[in-house]
Amino acid sequence: MSGHSKWATTKHKKAAIDAKRGKMFAKLIKNIEVAARTGGGDPSGNPTLYDAIQKAKKSSVPNHNIDNAVKRGSGADGGGADYQTIMYEGYGPNGVALLIECLSDNRNRAAMEVRTAMTRNNGAMADPGSVSYLFNRKGVVVVPKSDGLTEDAVLEAVLEAGAEEVKDQGEVFEVISEATDLVAVRTALVDQNIDYDSAEAQFVPSMEVPLDEEGARKVFKLIDALEDSDDVQNVYANFDVPDDVMEVLNAE
Repeated sequence: MSGHSKWATTKHKKAAIDAKRGKMFAKLIKNIEVAARTGGGDPSGNPTLYDAIQKAKKSSVPNHNIDNAVKRGSGADGGGADYQTIMYEGYGPNGVALLIECLSDNRNRAAMEVRTAMTRNNGAMADPGSVSYLFNRKGVVVVPKSDGLTEDAVLEAVLEAGAEEVKDQGEVFEVISEATDLVAVRTALVDQNIDYDSAEAQFVPSMEVPLDEEGARKVFKLIDALEDSDDVQNVYANFDVPDDVMEVLNAE
């Protein structure tokens, strides 16, 4: 997923300074609220909440927004929505497989928005199970590159904690593990004083579809349209884009 990861990293950086920042904040807050509702409001006893809070802080979400989300989710404050996790499956241009993860308090609205984004951008919905088998649930920790930090140093820090591989994604390293080893891997990095940007379970593709410039542009347009929905939390896709194509697209 190298091309996809580099694209996501670049997009995340741009999102921090453009008009979509508010939408990104809202999705991070929703993650916190759901994690607190599911596992309780104490981050020390709820690793999913801990990681959701850390990711929000790294993205500069204000602390009072984070605290309020924890209170709403845990029931300490009223007004929290009853969000449900809904997964949709589909195909994009060039046969790219898509898993679309929604957190929504309105199933019908989420379905309509996903379907509309797909049909308007050369995508097609697929039956449950027809795409998901192409992905594996994995723990993914994103480690920013810093002076002197090497891929070998990261691998040495996490190997005994259950990490399967470390990928060099340009400006960051990605540490991949089984989802059940995510907390151990994240803890191992902290123990070695290695900073990380995010730690979360994701759907990682088992095979990738290579894209040229035209195909990548179409796929990115579709994913942007999907992610523009407030109900869509994550979009996972099994494409790979060469570095030279990514450079051209990032310059646009």
